[in-house]
Amino acid sequence: MVIRRAVEEDVKAIMKIYEYARKFMIESGNPTQWSPAYPNMDVVERDIVNGNCYVCTEKETMVGTFAFIIGEEPTYHTIEQGNWHCDMPYGTIHRLAGSGQVKGVSKACFDFCKSKTDYLRIDTHADNVPMQAVVLKNGFKKCGIIHVTNGDPRIAFDYLSLN
Repeated sequence: MVIRRAVEEDVKAIMKIYEYARKFMIESGNPTQWSPAYPNMDVVERDIVNGNCYVCTEKETMVGTFAFIIGEEPTYHTIEQGNWHCDMPYGTIHRLAGSGQVKGVSKACFDFCKSKTDYLRIDTHADNVPMQAVVLKNGFKKCGIIHVTNGDPRIAFDYLSLN
């Protein structure tokens, strides 16, 4: 699987992946993490302009997407029912989604991000059991609860490389 920065021409394909992911979430018992309007085109275009949007391709076909940001995530400043395992600069993974066409998108994303920084953070909804399992399977540790911008709670995880 190849991972590259997204470009403007990728927006339509990224939106199709997010549409599939929203349906998958609903079918998996997670109907509220992403609304029908999120992630929207404005979010994707902003991620692309900021250089934070990535796509996963398999044989020239886009099969996944995610945002990866190195730097402070404002919603991570306060964590409840636990603590971050480290207090050092980190990268945050947001909006990770696959097309359902191939397996391994999440692992490819995590491996890519781990190659860029030794410390990663990610969060997901309590109802997103598939993502929680994938995160834990890839070496992340549960830290506690954070609240996203609208106040909704999310389970927070981090990963610290032992290099």
